Amino acid sequence: MGRLHCLVLLLSLYSSEAASEGGKHWCYLSQMCHDPACEEPRAWNLLDSECGKNRQSPINIITSKVQYNWELGPFSFKNYDTEQEKNWTIKNNGHSVQVMLDGSATVASGGLSGTYKAVQFHFHWGNNESRGTGTTVSSGSEHSIDGERYAMELHIVHIKNEHASLDEALLKKGVAVLGFFIELGEENQNYNPLISNFKHIPYEDNATWMAPLPLGSLIPKKDDLTKYYRYTGSLTTPLCNEDVEWTLFQKPIQLALDQIQEFWMKLYFGKTKQWAMVDNFRPVQPVNGRIVYKSESNALLSPAKALLLIPMVTSLALALIQ
Repeated sequence: MGRLHCLVLLLSLYSSEAASEGGKHWCYLSQMCHDPACEEPRAWNLLDSECGKNRQSPINIITSKVQYNWELGPFSFKNYDTEQEKNWTIKNNGHSVQVMLDGSATVASGGLSGTYKAVQFHFHWGNNESRGTGTTVSSGSEHSIDGERYAMELHIVHIKNEHASLDEALLKKGVAVLGFFIELGEENQNYNPLISNFKHIPYEDNATWMAPLPLGSLIPKKDDLTKYYRYTGSLTTPLCNEDVEWTLFQKPIQLALDQIQEFWMKLYFGKTKQWAMVDNFRPVQPVNGRIVYKSESNALLSPAKALLLIPMVTSLALALIQ
């Protein structure tokens, strides 16, 4: 049975009565064809009530409604350009490819309340069936901008320095995620060492280690990280914990077609090659009145800074007159 046929069949069978039965584990809609007992995103609230609350992620950002926040200045990245001392652990967790970090790379400023350490990163992506041209890929990013989605999305998860684990940080509302869109483009050689390890982790719970890379090599240059959106949301997978500070950068990362294809050609949801890991994204959630802010670098000078310039301009004008 083809993937599209399978998904259409499942959607036609889906009902509130079936959803009320509950499942023992969560999944994406693309997994239900081979695991019909799992709960897809519309039923995640049956597994955890947090998934049905009002400040969930991802969202669609409507650029005409964002508000400038003059406090959203440049970030301060530390140890993003150096390799951590320990090897990276890279794992197929059954829903994505996840890389565990030692917390030595940190980020501060950028409107964040303190210093946050990077503890892991993972990806979300689409598939290659919806367009079938061989030169494009379907959209797989979780967030969207004015309804437009990208091929993939990278999430670097950070927790406040004082917390010992992600679980502790979630309880104390100390989690910040840096999100990066990934688009189809030129080859990004910085990603090749990571992608080359996918062959070692094809199935759920497979894990391996790899030599660490500078975390900054996987994201745009620092000069391109001053334009971003900020809002308060949640984790995009159960338990869907809220009060997560989201930063979404405007500058996308580029990967070549064959690099993106490695995600859905080498990774599988289960323990066999029965079902490729594709379309592992949560649909956008209602904004519910939340404000999405835009960094100051996207705008003209703030009123306060403009006022500070008045004496300087006046002095220059007087000097020219004299």
